[in-house]
Amino acid sequence: IWGLAATSLLLMKGEGMLHAYAPKGLDGLDSKFQDKSDPPTWTGMDAWVAAVCVNTVESEKHNLPMPSSWKDLTNPAYKGHVAMPNPNSSGTGFLDVSSWLQMFGEEGGWAFMDQLHQNIDHYTHSGSKPCKQAARGEVAIGVSFAFRGAKSKAAGAPLEIIIPSEGIGWDMEATAIVNGTKKLDAAKTLVDWSVTEKANKMYNEGYAVIGIQRLAKPVEHFPDNIPQAMIDNNFEWAAQNRKRILAEWQKRYDSKSEPKS
Repeated sequence: IWGLAATSLLLMKGEGMLHAYAPKGLDGLDSKFQDKSDPPTWTGMDAWVAAVCVNTVESEKHNLPMPSSWKDLTNPAYKGHVAMPNPNSSGTGFLDVSSWLQMFGEEGGWAFMDQLHQNIDHYTHSGSKPCKQAARGEVAIGVSFAFRGAKSKAAGAPLEIIIPSEGIGWDMEATAIVNGTKKLDAAKTLVDWSVTEKANKMYNEGYAVIGIQRLAKPVEHFPDNIPQAMIDNNFEWAAQNRKRILAEWQKRYDSKSEPKS
């Protein structure tokens, strides 16, 4: 498996579906980009991070202040101007919700989402869609991920990409070997390659944060404070509590979700 979200691989790990393997070059990877088991069952490649896409034209039209934090988005001035992904449909949506619960605590996280919900126009079933909608001016603010915002900005959209001051949730693309594979040696070769400097330089063509961060060069339109803003994400906790979190979110907020196409 090459490029699946670490949170998804953790679910597979919990079901005993992954073959533990320490690839050559593992010591060169950032510790955040490794499974905590020894030997690890997965290794990370690159990270995608939460961000807020703000359409500057729409914001000026509606006299909206420029947000700088997650808590800013609860300002009543933003009512009806915000879209974000449904975490039951979108991995980006889930990394947002799980990070808020980690940053603000269980009680504080749900209280924040209750307030944010008042300003949400709709929840999408895609992690990139809120930013695409902001880029097109369909909403002023889209809670999405930085990669999508950078692509839209590069295409000429009037966007500001905001990294909220409290910190940002993130997930990573990762590599793993499925238990029982008939081509174990070939799988190990791929995993070995996936942690090399050559592979990481390739990941850096689209992502600002990679497994060997010392190799990372700035990526156009990505805010430069992303690595510092990434929270100490507890992936194990997020995976273990996923069903409970999603059920609670669905009960509280699904009334504003777009119809599924």
